Amino acid sequence: MQILLSTAIVLIGFYGMCTSRNIIKSIVCLNISQAAIVLVFLRSVYFEGAALPIIGARSASEMVDPLPQALMITAIVIGASVTSLALMISIKLFRAYGSLDWRTLLERKDR
Repeated sequence: MQILLSTAIVLIGFYGMCTSRNIIKSIVCLNISQAAIVLVFLRSVYFEGAALPIIGARSASEMVDPLPQALMITAIVIGASVTSLALMISIKLFRAYGSLDWRTLLERKDR
């Protein structure tokens, strides 16, 4: 159920990216999709009653795999970097063209 909800949030984020005319709204939708993708990955490797790999002497089948968690932390850091870069580019576009509307920017670019 939680994977379906996270997948629905990913699709909502992609829909928002495709339909929004404002660059800032597109960036926010990108962040929503990125956060939901992290949730999908973390939920897909989770299982009830698992132990931390550094505590206890349980068998390997009863321990949580730390690799997906480490990869998702890396994905969060990369997502924050992409967001900050996209916001800086949107500031530069606003200063250069006076608008954050995709259609307006594409019309002014051709001139």
